[in-house]
Amino acid sequence: LGFGTEHMTELAVGDAVEMIGPIGRGWQPPEGCKRALIVAGGVGSAPLYPLAEELTAAGVATDAILGASTIDALVARERYGAVLGCEPACSTDDGTYGEKGLVTNKLQALIDAGEQYDEVIAIGPVIMMKFVAATTKPYGIKTLVSLNPIMVDGTGMCGGCRVKVGGQMKFACVDG
Repeated sequence: LGFGTEHMTELAVGDAVEMIGPIGRGWQPPEGCKRALIVAGGVGSAPLYPLAEELTAAGVATDAILGASTIDALVARERYGAVLGCEPACSTDDGTYGEKGLVTNKLQALIDAGEQYDEVIAIGPVIMMKFVAATTKPYGIKTLVSLNPIMVDGTGMCGGCRVKVGGQMKFACVDG
């Protein structure tokens, strides 16, 4: 556990805690989106689950690819199945569950099979998100990823969360 998480586990009912939030921009069901694909790597499955709920509630046909190193690291697989009405596609690095390999292998297979998505949303390791975007780019599929660099003040003043996106400098804490 990290310092903050460790501290929160020691709190009693009624204890106060100070925090800044919300930081960045939350996920919104994309306007005009009829079909979306969630691609989650490791713990990226957890923050994308509420989006899966929102998308399906908004009538957006939603599929999911969940990936992890092993079956023990797959997060929220059963919950996705309940929301989506079907088992999400799963891949593990070691082949202990679903297909052996990377989420991008399954993403490419879906595209090759003729599946069409208005939007792909990905959270996971930065290298995974990079290759999800690289996979969808030739097909013109809008792709959103979640950058989680270290954030200190949540206002953009410290510059700790500075990232370059599309040739422009952005701050993850305020630009989302």
